[in-house]
Amino acid sequence: MSGLAWVLAILIRYNFQPDNEDFAAIYLFPIIMTLQVWIAWRSGLQRGIWRYVSMHDVRLMLNVAFSGTLVAALVLFILIRLDNIPRSSLLFYPFILIILWSIPRLAYRLWYEHSLNFFYIPIPTTQQKVLILGAGTSGDMLVRDMVRTPQYGYIPIGFLDDQTKLLGGKLHGIPVLGSIEDVQDIVAELDIDVIIIAIPSATDEQMQRVVELCEQSKVPFRTLPKLDNVVNGQVDLTTLRDVSIDDLLGRAKVELDWQIIQTNLQQKTVMVTGGGGSIGSELCRQVAKLNPQQLIIFERSEFNLYQIELQLRQTFPALTLHACLGDITDKITLTHILQRYQPQVIFHAAAYKHVPMLQNQVRQAAYNNVLGTQRLADLASQYQCETFVMISTDKAVNPTNVMGTTKRIAEIYCQGLNERTDTQFITVRFGNVLGSAGSVVPLFKQQIQRGGPVTVTHPDISRYFMTIPEACQLILQGSAMGQGGEIFVLDMGKPIKICYLAEQMIRLSGKTPGQEIKIEYTGLRAGEKLHEELFHHDEEFAQTQHQKIFLALHRTNHWERTQDLLQQIEQACNVYDETKILGILQTLVPEMKLEN
Repeated sequence: MSGLAWVLAILIRYNFQPDNEDFAAIYLFPIIMTLQVWIAWRSGLQRGIWRYVSMHDVRLMLNVAFSGTLVAALVLFILIRLDNIPRSSLLFYPFILIILWSIPRLAYRLWYEHSLNFFYIPIPTTQQKVLILGAGTSGDMLVRDMVRTPQYGYIPIGFLDDQTKLLGGKLHGIPVLGSIEDVQDIVAELDIDVIIIAIPSATDEQMQRVVELCEQSKVPFRTLPKLDNVVNGQVDLTTLRDVSIDDLLGRAKVELDWQIIQTNLQQKTVMVTGGGGSIGSELCRQVAKLNPQQLIIFERSEFNLYQIELQLRQTFPALTLHACLGDITDKITLTHILQRYQPQVIFHAAAYKHVPMLQNQVRQAAYNNVLGTQRLADLASQYQCETFVMISTDKAVNPTNVMGTTKRIAEIYCQGLNERTDTQFITVRFGNVLGSAGSVVPLFKQQIQRGGPVTVTHPDISRYFMTIPEACQLILQGSAMGQGGEIFVLDMGKPIKICYLAEQMIRLSGKTPGQEIKIEYTGLRAGEKLHEELFHHDEEFAQTQHQKIFLALHRTNHWERTQDLLQQIEQACNVYDETKILGILQTLVPEMKLEN
């Protein structure tokens, strides 16, 4: 093409009637071709994949063609002073070359997308008329994929978008038919089979509105992943999925200072207790990405430990990983591990968390959550761990249950120990996480699959929710920000009514709440609050440098008295005296008001 473009540029200059002496310029095409091909090769033009030719390739062709022309003109000037070379041909040449380069690429892409394939176009046995919500970049890429892969059976009929300037326009020949509010009318009018929500940047409020409108249309609907979950900007039919409860209760993407977090953990030995649980396993995945020197997973469930170890070894083969089976109440095992590996950062996620179950098993709650934390914290201090991050819960604020009380005592002990050691003890407090093992979401899914009823304890009960990855990322951010002794409280957003959660999950399953699947209210369980709190009234609220993390300026406690009471708890645990344990818990946390 480079040589042919030069010949055409000369012929056009002479109206395709060159004289004999004009052929001298044409015969220079080997020089032009060699220079142009060399520049194109060095620029990587040959590496473009023709079936996905885009504006990036066009820009590259422009750069290569004009750069080659300038170099060729300079070389010819040096060699022959541009004698017998029409100056206008040098102007024609790059434009002709771009056209010659573009035509085969465009033709191949049209053929690949079946626009030029007159011989065979695979026709799927079932075809579905698709209405796409969102005429932005994601919608554009989605339609391209539908055109390229008709075997999937999707036929794009139209777009709906709330941007009024797009109304009446066309994207790849597909019209923008109206706003998203019109979805029910458009679906009925055009006999739409499926709706695809192509708005990955939508907030949770926007997503709730869109889903409610789609539900009214009575046809199936699917969505793309959230923007931060779309890998490398890939948007195609393989990324489509059903709308999940995470989409409706999800939150804005958390912006983290990864540089500070990585500096805090890079090339350090990190230990995660409860590393096989919902929070612990995600913490392990997040830490593994930050290039630690070694990662120690401490977990008492053999199966959970096996699962997270297998996953991390597959995903991070270069990671130095130690999977340790053990219990945080086992001081001998803890001593062995801390003495052997000398962890510099410990994330303490191991705890009993089931509120109603622990309400009647006071000894187990106190032994694991209080004494286990005490033993681990003491050993962390003894073996000069740099940072100890205690993962707490909103149930530790004005606790009405044994679980919350034990977690509050663990907070108190870590705060007190921070003032007496070089180890920085940091507490991170947050509420429920979507999809965790103890969350209501898996329970509701099982109940819906059985056909109901879905059980909710109270019509007004509400909880704070965040996703597991978000919670773990904010834990990492808090660990990097802390100087020791802080209680960081994660911004949990607005509390969500559990009945609303149940209703949305029923709707997402394609059923009608209260009709096809009933919701039953069973009454508050032992130790359960109607509404959780993130701050105690005696804790001063303060903003930190991160907008999603707040600081609870905590109350002081008498250290010697705390140690004495913890010793009494251990003695009572050794003789299984739950009445005495409960009394000591009440002494340590006077605001505790147990509800049975």
